[in-house]
Amino acid sequence: MRHYLLLFLWVLTALTISCKSKESPPVAEPITEEVQTPVTVTEVSTDAMVDYVDLTAISSFLQSSFIKATANGFIKSANVKPGEFVHAGKQVFVLQTKESKALGNTINDLDPSFKFSGLIRINVYQSGYITEVNHQPGDYVQDGEQLAVLSNANSFGFLLNLPYELRSALAANKNIDVELPDKTHLQGRVANILPRVDSVSQTQAVLIKVNAPSNLPTNLIAKVRIIKNAHNNVISLPREAILADESQTSFWVMKMIDSTTAVKVDVVKGMETSDRIEVVSPRFSKADKIVLTGNYGLPDTARVKVMTGKE
Repeated sequence: MRHYLLLFLWVLTALTISCKSKESPPVAEPITEEVQTPVTVTEVSTDAMVDYVDLTAISSFLQSSFIKATANGFIKSANVKPGEFVHAGKQVFVLQTKESKALGNTINDLDPSFKFSGLIRINVYQSGYITEVNHQPGDYVQDGEQLAVLSNANSFGFLLNLPYELRSALAANKNIDVELPDKTHLQGRVANILPRVDSVSQTQAVLIKVNAPSNLPTNLIAKVRIIKNAHNNVISLPREAILADESQTSFWVMKMIDSTTAVKVDVVKGMETSDRIEVVSPRFSKADKIVLTGNYGLPDTARVKVMTGKE
């Protein structure tokens, strides 16, 4: 019996040694590399900054008068055509009364001393452009009927519908740039602010006079630039460099403190344009590097890798 017990212990020992010899050696833990977010950086700018708004304005004559017939009769001659500029005193129409046209020279033949032509001459009393001609020679017209429309040349300008909240900005716009559809730029000035506001759009009509050639048509849509603010030596950054929270109440940038570390810096915004934002505080220097792209979601004191155009 003792013999069998020794044999069993020997077999058990042999199996234990065999199992231990087959165990794999311990594996060393891998060394984790530090994650660096690829970013690009930018510098601050200290140039002049202008905040403006582009609005549309329509060319128009604000004053027009009607040239009317002064008697019943036939138009014998019309001395104007649409688009023509006429000076004050110019004869524009000649009317012949229907009585003189019917009698012809009968009255003068019966009494040569009676000088009656039956012709009525119509002159204009102010200079301007003939913007409409309603009758031609041979037409019969009645007393007071409209013959043509004369637009006052001095009343020509561009009518701008200005949002009422921007009215205070007009004081800083002594010279206004007016861009025509063909990219021609005209120098304009505010001539008059009309005393009416549209009840729906809450815009006020503003007349802008321009130094323009005399052949500009009406109903021409131009682009007018109104400057809201203008500052010199403004510290600004591209819009992409400034981050904000969901409520748009807190703003910050990621500033590089060394070649691989970016920290969060709270900023106060000022003037904004389409592509840049003024930084009121803190006052960055030109030597500061601000993360431009790759900054979204970065934590404070983030490890980054600055990418260049060659990478």
